[in-house]
Amino acid sequence: MSLAIGAIIAGFLGLIWSADRFVGGAAAIARSLGMPPIMIGLTIVALGTSAPEMIVSANASLNNATDLAVGNAIGSNLANIGMVLGITAFLVPIPIARKLLNRELPFLLFVTMLGGYCIHDLKLGYPDAFLLLLCLAFVFYRLLYTKSHQAHPEEEVNLEDLPEMLPAKAWLWFFVGLFVLLISAKILVIGAKEIALGFGVSQLVVGLTVVAIGTSLPELAASLASALKGHHDIALGNILGSNMLNILGVMAIPAILSPSELDPQVFHRDYAAMTAITLLLAFILYSQVWFGRRQQPMLGRVAGVVLLLVYASYYYPLFTAGTTS
Repeated sequence: MSLAIGAIIAGFLGLIWSADRFVGGAAAIARSLGMPPIMIGLTIVALGTSAPEMIVSANASLNNATDLAVGNAIGSNLANIGMVLGITAFLVPIPIARKLLNRELPFLLFVTMLGGYCIHDLKLGYPDAFLLLLCLAFVFYRLLYTKSHQAHPEEEVNLEDLPEMLPAKAWLWFFVGLFVLLISAKILVIGAKEIALGFGVSQLVVGLTVVAIGTSLPELAASLASALKGHHDIALGNILGSNMLNILGVMAIPAILSPSELDPQVFHRDYAAMTAITLLLAFILYSQVWFGRRQQPMLGRVAGVVLLLVYASYYYPLFTAGTTS
């Protein structure tokens, strides 16, 4: 058991370290090839914080742990809203930009409903993957079109924390980061499966908790850093974008690599909880804008505590239900 716990810790540390190197190298390569900053921000940087979920999902699918892969996607969305946004809003109240409510949030609500449609029959296969990836392509196109037609689109793209690199160094870090990402994800999945076996809980529960929280650490770091530096749109927009990627991208991976039937609890308990906390966030954001008395609506400390408490309450039925799969 101690080896399994050590593998999970090593996997998490490796994912966090390698994701940062991978994104930095990829962004530097894109710059050297002349890619506009807005494209780098919407693709490489946005995908970077979801890279751990994607790599872990792929490894879990290839190791016949589809429930762990799907649990990782759903659990990461729960952790992103309940834990990441809850902690960030409690420590650094976040101003709410109306453009996020007019653009990214409606997209997220639609994508959440689409994810439910794909798993409501408790099956995840090639048609679902096609639908999810098609919607992912549309979301990227729409966001790119919207931002590129603004007067100053570069103002919304924060690349200041990405290092400047010579091409040779950028390619080195790109491949090193990718290699360590793959190895770390493999180690993490092996450790998670052993933990599930040792504690008598399902792989689904481990994916929803241990793995999901661990792979959400990059989002927590990115959101806190952005909020502390005053990049409030990035702090909130990062979570909305990451949750869309988790449903459309991360959930599509097991549908492609390991089509299979799902545990009934995935839809009736876990997807329902993810939908509920997403709707709660939407209600808080819209109500602050529509009914709030402040000139600048905020996602503040009270909302942060509410999100944390709702997220914590999800764990009770999760662990009281668990049977080993």
